[in-house]
Amino acid sequence: MSTSKEQAAISKVLSFLQEWDHGNKTVRSRMLTVFVTQNTGKTCPELELEFAQVASLFLARLTAWMRLTYMFGTCLGLQLKAVGVFLSAASNHRYLIEFLEVGGVLTLLEILGQKQTKEEDKAEAIRLLQIVSNAGRKYKELICESYGVRAIAECLAKSKTEGTQETARALLESLAHGNPKYQNQVYRGLIALLTCISPKAQQLVLQTLRIVQDIVKEAHPSIVGPLLNLLRSLHLEVQYEAIELITDLRQYEVRPMLLTGLVDLLKPAMEGVQTYKILEDPEMTKMTESLPVYVQQAAAAKALRLLAQGSQELSQQLLPLRVVHHLMYAMGNQEHADAQRQASLALEHFVRTYPVVEEHVRRTMGINLFAAFMSPWRKQCLHVIRSMILLTSHSPGHISWTGMTRRRESYPGEQWERE
Repeated sequence: MSTSKEQAAISKVLSFLQEWDHGNKTVRSRMLTVFVTQNTGKTCPELELEFAQVASLFLARLTAWMRLTYMFGTCLGLQLKAVGVFLSAASNHRYLIEFLEVGGVLTLLEILGQKQTKEEDKAEAIRLLQIVSNAGRKYKELICESYGVRAIAECLAKSKTEGTQETARALLESLAHGNPKYQNQVYRGLIALLTCISPKAQQLVLQTLRIVQDIVKEAHPSIVGPLLNLLRSLHLEVQYEAIELITDLRQYEVRPMLLTGLVDLLKPAMEGVQTYKILEDPEMTKMTESLPVYVQQAAAAKALRLLAQGSQELSQQLLPLRVVHHLMYAMGNQEHADAQRQASLALEHFVRTYPVVEEHVRRTMGINLFAAFMSPWRKQCLHVIRSMILLTSHSPGHISWTGMTRRRESYPGEQWERE
């Protein structure tokens, strides 16, 4: 027989549920506010004690109301926080199963896809999905089987707030850990996100790819193109992460594609530059500093230098790709100082590493230009070197920096030819 205390608790819960069933939006909103305030941080046993062992009855009502009204945004933020009270409670397995059985994961994913959903509500929905993901492998698989990777990736790409983007990134990383069945799906989804237009999203995706790449163990060839394209970014944090990922990928089977692609970027297609006709105006020449094609050229030179300095084997593999030829071409870029500087730093590495390259570059440049190039004060006199390049371009036996003429002398792996 129940004690009077238990009877009072049951009466209180029944009264609460009755008020919920008959209440309108305003009443339910007030009830949820009180519930969240009083019960956040409680454990499962504490919630059961509060609701006289029938807390599941309220969770079922709450979930049903959210599923019926989320498209209209009716108290969605409060609804999600209230569900979070149950899912984040210690020893929450019972509540988690009940939430999933009524389609909780699909509801959360659909909330992410609604254009009218507020950013803070999307972040809360992702937080709940993170709780589900952290519950174990089969729950990660459930999210992936519900097309969760695509929904979360789109949220990351389109979100307007960094907080939501970072929450989505953390969830994608979580789905890749301990989920061998779908880890490649997460990996492919991240590669697809490399083409998004948000610089913050690009940075987060690159950071996550470095982690997930180590999980999947194999690099997919489709990563190379969009990764190299990100070297055009005018955002230094994006360029940094892109070069870091390129450095990581040197040990995977896509290395030949990466090296070839980086070397090719040192000589950008002229049609990609000619589209900026406005830059022919003398007053607009300073804008060439930010031309994406030149930014990409500079970043490619920097990446090649870091790769070559990090591995003697890789450095040798670059020689047959005519990397020295391409670096000398990039050094002649009068439109972008950083491209010239990065190319000179990379070329210096090859000159100091390989005597045959040093001899060839000296003969090609000429004594004066080579001396200036190897000078400790090269950084301070790059503009002088550039002028010398233009002067020597018309000297017999020297390389033409606008046309790249062939010299009779050559070394293994390098052949000069007219472009």
